[in-house]
Amino acid sequence: MKIIPRDQHSISRKNISDGALKVMSRLRQEGHQAYLVGGAVRDLLLGGPPNECGIAPDATPETVHALFRNSRIIGRRFRIVHVRFGREIIEVTTFRGHHDNDAEPTSESGGNHSRQSASGLLLRDNVYGTLEEDAVRRDLTVNALYYDAGKFEVFDHVHGLRDLERRSICIIGDPAVRFTEDPVRMLRVLRFAAKLEFSIDPDTARAIPACAHLLAEIPAARLFDEFLKLFMGGHATATFEQLVKHKLLGYLFPDSAAHMKRDPAGLALVRAAMVSTDKRIAQGTPVTPAFILAALLWPVVEHRAQVLQERGDPPMPAMHHAAQEAIADAARHISIPRRFSQPMREIWEFQLRLQNRRGRKAAELVDHRRFRAAYDFLLLREQAGDVTGDLGQWWTEFQTLPMEQRLEQAALEKGPSGGRRSRGRRSSKKA
Repeated sequence: MKIIPRDQHSISRKNISDGALKVMSRLRQEGHQAYLVGGAVRDLLLGGPPNECGIAPDATPETVHALFRNSRIIGRRFRIVHVRFGREIIEVTTFRGHHDNDAEPTSESGGNHSRQSASGLLLRDNVYGTLEEDAVRRDLTVNALYYDAGKFEVFDHVHGLRDLERRSICIIGDPAVRFTEDPVRMLRVLRFAAKLEFSIDPDTARAIPACAHLLAEIPAARLFDEFLKLFMGGHATATFEQLVKHKLLGYLFPDSAAHMKRDPAGLALVRAAMVSTDKRIAQGTPVTPAFILAALLWPVVEHRAQVLQERGDPPMPAMHHAAQEAIADAARHISIPRRFSQPMREIWEFQLRLQNRRGRKAAELVDHRRFRAAYDFLLLREQAGDVTGDLGQWWTEFQTLPMEQRLEQAALEKGPSGGRRSRGRRSSKKA
């Protein structure tokens, strides 16, 4: 273990939240060890503010919960304590130990401490241990640094500081073993590499292809939680490229990944959506997972809708059926809550409704709750190479008009679908 004294690191207590300091102080007063750990220490050492504060004590979840009325124990596979101070939540995670340290289960511990599948996947991981054991049980070296707010020291057990300095994401221990224990760690490797703009340690990267198939064992609901972390943290563009590079996108969205390999325009649309999402997050503009999910599944929906139309289905029923099928198929791999699937359908179906620029329906469309998202999606399609005529420009100008002028202009449009979309971009595939 390497100890970095106060005068050799940049962490200051003033940059740590009052809630985190209170939790650590109370635990120390009760005779426990308690350290700031993980991303908070990493971010502080990199010179930025911590996005969240995690605390690692030697006290069990039950002991921590008893000390803080404003807390609750969450999780079953991995039990932790959330201590709430207003809107801030301090995550308290008891030192984890090696599985061979497991004691007899007790009612206090909530049953078995640890359980693994036949393949080695951790189904439950509540074996408690020492600080040293906790460090090597964490996933990434740069997330396994501990700060003692009492002595102002940083503890490094796994060369985390070295990897911070060389800007490298490295799994602790044997990568194949650690990925087998929890395949989601592969997604975390890519996410942090994208977020921090770090390289991936060669040994860590080499283990990913052989272990990628293990993601199929992860429950769809947990993969949706990971989806939110991957794409809604302000680094969607870089994360998407990492997923493509390391061939993990297909385990989250297999149909989409297959279509994007054959359809450059579909891939361009998804990339444009990632850039747009990052830009909105950077600007503090609200974003919804529904929009980025709509982009990720659009190549599938568009293709299926076209096939159904070629079989004789009218455009809107074809789009409706294609949307249902695409979402149902995707949900077998990654859960998509209804609060997001319904807006996705509306965004897709609006791509047809936006083709009609004539009459009152067109004038009233601008005031629909889903118009803005659908309009933004239309612009991304055009940016990706979809030939829509002048639809994007027409709606850009049309939506700025007051209702009376909208009605007048819409009445002058010829035909029921003056902006009927062309599939001219597909011709590039034949070249």
